[in-house]
Parts: sequence; C-alpha cells; structure tokens
Amino acid sequence: MAQWRKKEKDEAYSVEEIEARLKDELPNWHYEKGWIRRKYKTSGWKGSLMVVNAVGHLSEVAWHHPDLTVSYAFVIVKLMNHAAKGVTDKDFDLAKKIEEMVLWQPGQDEDSALEGTPDDQRFKYIKYD
Repeated sequence: MAQWRKKEKDEAYSVEEIEARLKDELPNWHYEKGWIRRKYKTSGWKGSLMVVNAVGHLSEVAWHHPDLTVSYAFVIVKLMNHAAKGVTDKDFDLAKKIEEMVLWQPGQDEDSALEGTPDDQRFKYIKYD
C-alpha cells in the first residue's frame, strides 16, 4: 500500500511521502535537496536539445516550469513548486508527462504505423533506460 495520500492543491509532500510516491510512480526519479530530479542520457548535443525542447513545451502548456541542467550528453530536470516551497502534485503530474513524452518509442506500439527511430547510432538521440 502506498505510503502517501493525495494532497490539497499546492500542499507540499513530506520527504517520506515524496520518496514513497517516486518509488510507486516514477522509479527513475529521485528526491534531492528539495527537488524531484531525473537525468536523461542522450547521444549528444542534438539529443539534449530535443529533450530540452520537449520539456520546455510540456512545462509551458502546464504553466509549471522546471530547472534544467543541459550538457552535451545529458539533461537534468528538477521540479519543485516554488509557491508551495516543496514538491506538490503539480511536480508529480508534470514529471509523469515528461517521462511519457521523452521516453516514447512509437516502434514499441504494435498498433502504430510509426516505426520509430532506426536502430543506428547516426539517428539515435535518447539512451533509454
């Protein structure tokens, strides 16, 4: 059973609740210094920029903006609700949407006509978990 309960709007979770919820819902994310964080490994600068643009689009339409660290072969996404001074449902919801979009592989969906990126280093840009 989950070690956390749904919060009121902009109500921050305790550290214990954050860690339990990450374990249940976002196992590749972790809690550190007031933020939930995820490092996406890429195959180079092109991939890092594509991740940043995807995260930027989702964040803007959600009106909830992460801190990003961008490097040649990785992007770190950090989420925290500044108004609530902690991690809230907004952070978890945006993290789930980011995870879904960045890691989406159309070739994995049997019902899709989309093939996905060829299995060739010249075209790969994300290093999937």
